[in-house]
Amino acid sequence: MMNPTILYIETATDVCSVALSKGAEIIGLKEEAGGNNHAKHLLPFVDEVLKQAEASMTDINGVAVSIGPGSYTGLRIGVSTAKGIAYTAGIPVMAISTLESIAQGAKTLWSGTSTETAQIVPMIDARRMEVFTTRYDFDIRSLEEISSKIVDENTFAELLSKEKVLFCGNGMPKCKEILSAFPNAKFMDAPISAKNMLPAALRKWQKQEFEDVAYFEPFYLKEYVAAKPVVKGLR
Repeated sequence: MMNPTILYIETATDVCSVALSKGAEIIGLKEEAGGNNHAKHLLPFVDEVLKQAEASMTDINGVAVSIGPGSYTGLRIGVSTAKGIAYTAGIPVMAISTLESIAQGAKTLWSGTSTETAQIVPMIDARRMEVFTTRYDFDIRSLEEISSKIVDENTFAELLSKEKVLFCGNGMPKCKEILSAFPNAKFMDAPISAKNMLPAALRKWQKQEFEDVAYFEPFYLKEYVAAKPVVKGLR
C-alpha cells in the first residue's frame, strides 16, 4: 500500500498529541500541552482526529507511537493505547523514537527560516541539568546512541568547536544559557507533536518494520523507581 492511513500517538512528555495521515499528508491533528492528562484525553483526541478527517477506525492501516525516552506514565499510556487499537483492528504498530520525532520537527522549522544545515541534538528534560539526548545529521540519520547527559560547559564543547549544532526539545531551555557561549550553538523551540513522526513512520511502513504487538515495550532509558510515600512528621 503506497498511501497508508496512519494514526500517530505522542504521550512521551506533558504534551498529549494525536495525528492522522494519508500518505505524506497530515489530515487530522489534536493536541494539548501543559498537563499529565493523557489517560483522560488520549482516546477523545483519537475520536477528534478521525472526525476531522471524516474517517473511522476501519480506515486506519497502522499505528505509530512515540516509544521514548520520556515520562514513564505517559509512555505506558501511549503504548498501551496503541497496542489496544492495533490488536482490535488487526493492524501493525510502528515504534518511533521520541528524540527522532523532536529532531524532525526542529529540522522542519529550521528549514523554513534558514538555508544553513547543522547537526541536531534533541533533548528531553530529566532531573536538574540532566537530559535524555542523542545526535542526528541534518537528514535525521543517527550519529550516536541515546543516552542521559549532565549538561555543563564541557558537555558539547568539542563538538561545538567543529560543527554547527541545533539544540531542541523541552530539555533545551534549561541548557541554553550554558550553550549560548558557543557561536556554533543554535536553538529551536520546536514543540513536540505527533505529526513529526510521519517521515519515520512512512519509512518503517515501506520496510515493513513493525513491532510485536504483544511484547514490545516503551524505551525508558532509565528504569522507573517508585518512591516510597512519606507522611509528614513520621519516619
